[in-house]
Amino acid sequence: MTNFDYYAPTKVVFGKGTENQVGELVKEQGCSKVLVHYGSGSVIKSGLLDRILQALDKAGVSYVSLGGVVPNPRLSLVYEGIELCKKEQVDFILAVGGGSVIDSSKAIGYGVANGGDVWDFYERKRQATSCLPIGVVLTIAAAGSEMSNSSVITNEDGWLKRGYGNDCCRARFAVMDPELTMTLPKYQTASGCVDIMMHTMERYFNQEENMDLTDGFSEHLIRTVMENAQILMKEPDNYKARAEVMWAGSLSHNGLTGCGTAGGDWASHQLEHELGGMFDVAHGAGLAAVWGSWARYVLDGNPARFAQFAVRVMGQTEGEDEKETALRGICAMEEFYRSVDMPTSLAELGIHPSDEELRELAEKCSHFGKRTVGCIKKLDQEDMYQIYKMAL
Repeated sequence: MTNFDYYAPTKVVFGKGTENQVGELVKEQGCSKVLVHYGSGSVIKSGLLDRILQALDKAGVSYVSLGGVVPNPRLSLVYEGIELCKKEQVDFILAVGGGSVIDSSKAIGYGVANGGDVWDFYERKRQATSCLPIGVVLTIAAAGSEMSNSSVITNEDGWLKRGYGNDCCRARFAVMDPELTMTLPKYQTASGCVDIMMHTMERYFNQEENMDLTDGFSEHLIRTVMENAQILMKEPDNYKARAEVMWAGSLSHNGLTGCGTAGGDWASHQLEHELGGMFDVAHGAGLAAVWGSWARYVLDGNPARFAQFAVRVMGQTEGEDEKETALRGICAMEEFYRSVDMPTSLAELGIHPSDEELRELAEKCSHFGKRTVGCIKKLDQEDMYQIYKMAL
């Protein structure tokens, strides 16, 4: 069994109406001024932002606000947030939204606490030593950023999408009311469910001697999300299904499903990041579009693991050999994606990259030939190109 560290310091406040506790939760942090960071549209139209600001006023917490976060959050807004925090002497950030808002908040926190160009961290030129403390009011179950140590930012200069992980950015608290997710469109709900599943699947597919307990937890988490995703396609206001998915999102990315896996593969995420950077697609949908091609391309690297996934997660019967069983599981997962209107190819995702663009995607994913990704099979730039091509 592989040694591991597990660190999950975030306080979770889960359930109906829990956003009403935000004022006191922030006050407990002993901060002098808060940046309320959010997206646009839904948090304003729903009245949630007003309720959050009223809660802060009631608790006597001083704040400034910055909205405008978009999916695949932009570096330019991060820079704006850093300057605002410095000007207003902000010492706590409250992220009100989903993964994009939380990731943007983490990047702002890095930039204020460490100085220099925050993009250096995402380019792996240096490591952050601290981050402004962050709290979260979660409105979308997907990214798991509310309990993770990671964030992903898009740099408009070259449309590079890069991730960075550091435990110092983990949220102090996460307020999770499943009712806040009930107004999400079906596409966004399904995309979020795929993202949640993939955070566990990335860890599940590895080359280690895995713990049975971690495997069992991971397998049940994936099945739980699949079952409730299908419920939500028909019953978007089903509270139990929303709650199951929201809690799964946090547990899928707080490190629990990675205990003993030595980290996992993560190639699908790296491949999708470049799609998000170039074409601004929804993250979960992009993952669904490339996963099947990735799985078939790397399958021979560990057919036993894929066969186990096929039987235990996808409920498939065993074939004549491990590879046949594994392929049944891959096909079954693609059928699930289709059942919740998620794409299984780039065409179904709504994009049609030229061969030149496919090569550019591979070039960026390989950091211009400087890295490989994945562990089931280490993928170089040419491998990445072939997977993108298969996914067309």
